[in-house]
Amino acid sequence: MKQVIASAWAILFGLMLLQVGNSLQGTLMGVRGGIEGFTTFQLSLIASAYFGGFLFGSRLAPRMIRRVGHVRVFAALGSFISAALILYPVWTDPYVWMALRVLIGFSLSGVYVTTESWLNNSATNETRGQALSAYMLVQMVGLVLGQGLLNLGDPSGFVLFIIPSVLVSLSFAPILLAVAPTPAFETTRPMSLLQLYKNSPLGFVGMILLGFVYSAQFGMAAVYGTEAGLSVVQISMFVSAFFIGGIVFQFPVGWLSDRMDRRILIFFVALLGAMSGALGFLFGDMFEILLVVAVLTGGLAQPLYALLIAYTNDYLEVEDMAAASGGLVFINGLGAIAGPPVLGWLMGRIGPSGFWLFLAITLAVMAGYGGWRMTRRQSVYAGSDDYESVSYTPIMPSASPVIVETAQELYAEATEEMAEAEEEEKLTGT
Repeated sequence: MKQVIASAWAILFGLMLLQVGNSLQGTLMGVRGGIEGFTTFQLSLIASAYFGGFLFGSRLAPRMIRRVGHVRVFAALGSFISAALILYPVWTDPYVWMALRVLIGFSLSGVYVTTESWLNNSATNETRGQALSAYMLVQMVGLVLGQGLLNLGDPSGFVLFIIPSVLVSLSFAPILLAVAPTPAFETTRPMSLLQLYKNSPLGFVGMILLGFVYSAQFGMAAVYGTEAGLSVVQISMFVSAFFIGGIVFQFPVGWLSDRMDRRILIFFVALLGAMSGALGFLFGDMFEILLVVAVLTGGLAQPLYALLIAYTNDYLEVEDMAAASGGLVFINGLGAIAGPPVLGWLMGRIGPSGFWLFLAITLAVMAGYGGWRMTRRQSVYAGSDDYESVSYTPIMPSASPVIVETAQELYAEATEEMAEAEEEEKLTGT
């Protein structure tokens, strides 16, 4: 890990500043929108616009990089982000904010693709797994720190919009000034969605449903807090709780994933997540319980992203794992786009408690579908008492295709190494 930090500290530090700024502006939209009198449904469309831009950017950014290079794409998209952040308080119209959120989502996606490819290029085959872990750690730290900055100013003023703009601008300096060669950029040909579904129906459907859940937690949690009458300090603590839960639960879920039938684990993690959402629906008027429920729901939902990828890989050939990454990111993005409008409509009908009902129902559907799939297909572990595996790699749902593809390459390498070890054991008779 020391070698990774020494060679890529500038990129990791820049990525953390980016995530801090993105985390702050994501929550600030919900709080300021409520102050401006935007309806819940309008705020849900604003949240959805970000994920639409992010998905579009993740698909278009590789073409732009191949055409004009990393540095030009990075600088251009960075300037768009800073400009859009400053324009929010200048033009407080919900439809203008939707357009700005599309622009920010698109630009941030392109920036992530650029910096993540730099990070991937700076790592060796021996350190790539450690680089991925360091990347996930700085992402989570950035998400939590961004929520703390919400308390530094008045959401109805300009200061909180200037802070993320400054952070994003500062994040470019260590990345661009670092002594790191510009990498060649290539992406694998994606697997068709139909083929991906046939290989792993649970992975496919689970990724769409998880897009619903993640977009609710990242895009609509602040809207819920505003509608529920929480103070700015309470909202920052509430949103942070989701990501703190993700940090706490990520590695225990990963440890279990490599030691048991992943379908069973997906079923129970989703079921427990649905139960925690039901607790929020029933007892959401008590702030202390609200924080505990947010930790539980976020902690159970966020590891499902890496868990579903690892499960999907169980039914793929080694050479198809990297190719599947684009499809997995795409279908998760479709769910993230569709989730906020559905949630906004539900909250408009029954009030803030619709937030928890939405999470509970979505995770319950995932658990139910997972349970049904167990009756339709034999487990890859059937007939074996040894579930030891090494294919789970922690990844956040906000990761771009570059990081997901990198994780898939690590899965493939680990699978090949295990196959070689098993073959050697057979030959030696040990």
